[in-house]
Amino acid sequence: MASAAARILHTPAQHWHQPAAVPRAQALAGLAVSAIVEEARLSPKPGLVDSRGSGAHADLTLSLMLRSAHSLGPSFAAMADAGLQAPRVGYGLREQLGALGREAEAVMLSATGGVNTHRGAIWCIGLLVGAAGQLGAAGQPANAAAISATAGAIAALPDRHRPVVTGNKGELACLAYGVGGARAQARAGFPHVMRLALPALQRSRARGDTESTARLNALLALMSELDDTCVLARSGRKGLDYMQAGAKAVLAAGGTGTVAGRRHLRSLDAGMLAQRASPGGAADLLAATIFLDRLSQGSMGNNSGDFDGTTAI
Repeated sequence: MASAAARILHTPAQHWHQPAAVPRAQALAGLAVSAIVEEARLSPKPGLVDSRGSGAHADLTLSLMLRSAHSLGPSFAAMADAGLQAPRVGYGLREQLGALGREAEAVMLSATGGVNTHRGAIWCIGLLVGAAGQLGAAGQPANAAAISATAGAIAALPDRHRPVVTGNKGELACLAYGVGGARAQARAGFPHVMRLALPALQRSRARGDTESTARLNALLALMSELDDTCVLARSGRKGLDYMQAGAKAVLAAGGTGTVAGRRHLRSLDAGMLAQRASPGGAADLLAATIFLDRLSQGSMGNNSGDFDGTTAI
């Protein structure tokens, strides 16, 4: 049987209940994939896979991350369409997005040979894509605040079909360290994206930083406060404290666009590599930030400006 995601891409528009939903769903999916790709390419990211190498990971490469990202397009299109077909936020939409998310994880694992590259991104961006679609179906403005709030309302609903215990590292870190993790972040409407990352991105642009520098500053803003379960799982509370303090030092020095900020960034990167600490949760939220920022421009174009993925370090 064809998957729901495959049907999105291969069902002719005239067979849909709402034909206009097809190009809209595909456009939202394209924006989601682009956000994940641009996050992966952004360099230099402390401890993370980027154009320089594999960061703190032994099993990840940039090419693998990009292959994974591109494999998710049909799944994101299906999630967007689920939202576009939903007149309201409810249990049906929550469970449909949950099923599509689990299907997307299987697609990802098939594309990567069993390596988890984007489980967190599937969760957070999948919710945002579905929320953007639902707002479109309801005829409401799809700005960052509305999308994040709607995604939070969806995430707060129970999914009867979700495995009670998954055993993934993020879930285990939540239990071990008493933090909320990706699920709590989503249910709260992505407060770190709205309160930290988007404002940091906008402030950095306003003072004339390059797009790459602005996005790195947004990442550092996330790292400065996020209880990142990827870091906790790999490096414990000591690694998390180091990451948060180091990110705050970069920002206090003026951000990654200053000489002092870049010096602190190099130190943070070296220290995180030494501890095998990789802020994967912050990376997922940066991709969500890029998605919301570009969608909020009012078109399916982008605001990437001079973004080439790199900044001097």
